[in-house]
Amino acid sequence: MTRSAWFDGAVPRVLAHRGWTGSGAVENTLDAFRAAWELGATHLETDVHVTADGACVLWHDADLRRLTGRPGLVRDATLEELRAIDLGSGARVATLGELLAALPDARLNIDVKGRDAPAAAARAIRDADAVDRVLVTSFSGSRRRRALALLPGAATSADAGRLVLAVLGARLALAPVVRLALRGVDAVQMPCRVIGIRTVSPVMVGRLGRAVREVHVWTVDDPGEMIRLVRAGVHGIVTDRADLALAAIGDRDWDSPGNRVS
Repeated sequence: MTRSAWFDGAVPRVLAHRGWTGSGAVENTLDAFRAAWELGATHLETDVHVTADGACVLWHDADLRRLTGRPGLVRDATLEELRAIDLGSGARVATLGELLAALPDARLNIDVKGRDAPAAAARAIRDADAVDRVLVTSFSGSRRRRALALLPGAATSADAGRLVLAVLGARLALAPVVRLALRGVDAVQMPCRVIGIRTVSPVMVGRLGRAVREVHVWTVDDPGEMIRLVRAGVHGIVTDRADLALAAIGDRDWDSPGNRVS
C-alpha cells in the first residue's frame, strides 16, 4: 500500500461521481466538478478516454451517443472535433490536465478506460505533479497495471478480477486469499453485490478492510443507505448526489456510540 495524500483527511469520504449535476451541469465537465467542489466534495470521481490525436479527455462512455445524440467513438474524434460539440449550456469536453489545473487541491479517482488511456492519463498526471492526489482505477487489470507502472507511488483500487477473488475470500473467511487478491492495492471500490454475494455487511467490510486502507461502495444516492453503509464500516461513498451525501454523512460524529455498528 502507498502513503498517498489521497487518503488524508477524515472518513467517511464523499466521492462525487462524475462531479455534481444537480446545478444543471453536464457530467464529467469542469462545471460539474467545480459544482461538487463548491458543495464541499474534496474527492471527485471521473473517467478518461483518449482521442484520435492523443488527448486524455473526461468522458465515461466509449461512444458519443448518450450525451450528444451523435454516432461515433471518442477514440475516432480529435479533441478539436469534440470541443466543437455543445454538451448543453455551452459546456464542452475537458481534458484531465485541465481538471487537475482547475482544482489543484482536489483528490481525483480516475477510471482509466480504453487501450491508450493508461499512458495518456499518466502523462497528464505527471505533467501536473499530481501523483500524490490521484487514485487510479480500472475494471481491467491490464490497464490498471500499465497506468501504475508509469506512476510510481500512485494509489490504486482493485480491478474486477482482484475484487471477485477478494470477495470470494472474504465470504469464505479465507484471510490469506483476501490478502493475496489485494496485495499492492490501497482501496476496495465495489457495488453492494459482487457475483451475487452481498458485500456490505459489517463482517464482509471488516474482512476486506483489514487488507486495504479503505473500502468504498458505488453508486449510492439514497441518504438512508449511505448512513447504513458507513455504520457497517464503509469509508467512502461514490454518489451522483454529493449534496445529499455531504448532508447525510459529512457532518456527523461517527465515533460516538450512537453511530457505531452494534
